[in-house]
Amino acid sequence: MKRLLVMAIAALALTACNSTGNPEFRAIDYGPGIAPIAGSITYGGQPKGRGNMPVGHTFTHQFINGFGNRVEERYRVLEDGSLDIYSRRITSITIGR
Repeated sequence: MKRLLVMAIAALALTACNSTGNPEFRAIDYGPGIAPIAGSITYGGQPKGRGNMPVGHTFTHQFINGFGNRVEERYRVLEDGSLDIYSRRITSITIGR
């Protein structure tokens, strides 16, 4: 009976885990629906004044996140003029040799 209770509690704890995780900890993301993080151009909403870029134009944005890692994001301009993050790579910064 105790074994069944322990297994039930373990199963409940594992199902409570978030499978999507925190985007700050992912090393590489590709595809649609990448959530912006602090430092992203689209963090807090779409920026204003980017209407002069053609649809489909892509560009890279680099910054340092809150954990001291280098983040490189690739953006694409959508038909409505908004920006979409379509890839993100997070790498640690090494100092020294």
